[in-house]
Amino acid sequence: MDCIFCKIANNEVLSEKVYEDEKFLAFNDLDPQAPVHVLIIPKEHVKSADEITDKNSDIVGKMFIIAAKIAKEKGLDNGYRIVNNCGEDGGQTVKHLHFHLLGGRKMNWPAG
Repeated sequence: MDCIFCKIANNEVLSEKVYEDEKFLAFNDLDPQAPVHVLIIPKEHVKSADEITDKNSDIVGKMFIIAAKIAKEKGLDNGYRIVNNCGEDGGQTVKHLHFHLLGGRKMNWPAG
């Protein structure tokens, strides 16, 4: 499989890790869109949110727990944003489920 996030999870590609356990990894985004921009991924390859089912939905809950832990460690007490892009029209560029944790500045809506 030629998935960059799988390669990062398997330590084949270096990343600046922020969190890791046996099933999940979080690392700093190479093109940060905020002072804090961390990507949170399951190590198991899940293509997108479209592949979340009743059997694997615990993945998403754990990713939110990890995001909250990282946000606290990073001092994002005023708030933060968690983003998931799903599919081409949703802006997903890496076909591996991931959350963007963004913080450290005032977030605008709908963009920014």
